[in-house]
Amino acid sequence: MQYVNLGKSGIKVSRLCLGMMSYGSPDWRNWVLPEDLARPLVQHAAQLGINFFDTADLYSQGVSEKVTGRLLKEIFQARDEYVLATKVCLPMGDLPNQKGLSRKHILDGLEASLQRLGTDYIDLYQIHRWDPDTPIEETMQTLDDIVRAGKVRYIGASSMWAWQFSKLQHTADIHGWTRFISMQNHYNLLSREDEREMIPLCLDQGVGLIPWSPLARGLLARKLGTGKLTKRAQNDVVVPKLYNAERDSNVLKNLEKVCLSLKISLAQGAIAWLLNKPGVTSPVIGATKKEQLDDLVKATNIKLDSQQMERLESGYQPQLPPELTINQ
Repeated sequence: MQYVNLGKSGIKVSRLCLGMMSYGSPDWRNWVLPEDLARPLVQHAAQLGINFFDTADLYSQGVSEKVTGRLLKEIFQARDEYVLATKVCLPMGDLPNQKGLSRKHILDGLEASLQRLGTDYIDLYQIHRWDPDTPIEETMQTLDDIVRAGKVRYIGASSMWAWQFSKLQHTADIHGWTRFISMQNHYNLLSREDEREMIPLCLDQGVGLIPWSPLARGLLARKLGTGKLTKRAQNDVVVPKLYNAERDSNVLKNLEKVCLSLKISLAQGAIAWLLNKPGVTSPVIGATKKEQLDDLVKATNIKLDSQQMERLESGYQPQLPPELTINQ
């Protein structure tokens, strides 16, 4: 496993990040694995060298954080052996102050996450989305306060418009507050709209990219018209909002051709493309089988030449990104 700096920060993370949304409570989503089934997968990820784990308070309404905290304590001998990331912003209840990026909700959310994770600090605390109802200064000062208090080591952000992220960073700069070191954005072969503004902004500012859904909810891992759908693929209501079979078919065909020529799996090709793109630090992968982890880790050693990269990108059709209004 390779380890790289996350953005311009000094923290080292594995080239793949294990997304913990798949582990928690099946009552939240029927494709989510309970703790006993998640344990061997997280153990295997650690054995493969993955040291970066990402969850959120929203996932399984807190159960994912509990599972994540318990498993990482079991598997690793010391807290400094892994990098733990979680998020705050999206609704954790129906009451007015149980969501957003107000000082109240960030502080309440942080304390709740620390308790569920069973840790004294979080390595990377991310705002899950933009909050239009809270002054930027309130959000950024609160994030700076929790870093100075030692409860958070670094801060990151997730999908939003580039102008919004730029305002957040600028606010931190003019007040001398903590800046974001990472952007967890929706980026894969079927969704490249962030190449217009967000990614150039992150490259300019030294912000590391840790894309979510790098395999497009599994669409980039199976051939067109073939392959048994997973339980998640059968029940994921987000897929139709993010992807379109007719629009995306040329990209999928090109992926098949390139991977066939290289004798690699489709998933390996899709991840290799991401890892060969500027600014991408560590895609957040999901896994419900050990073979999936083995397959994707091998992709970290695949180098694609300019012709292969161009072939993979040639069938893409520009689109209006809908993900900014979608809760993962």
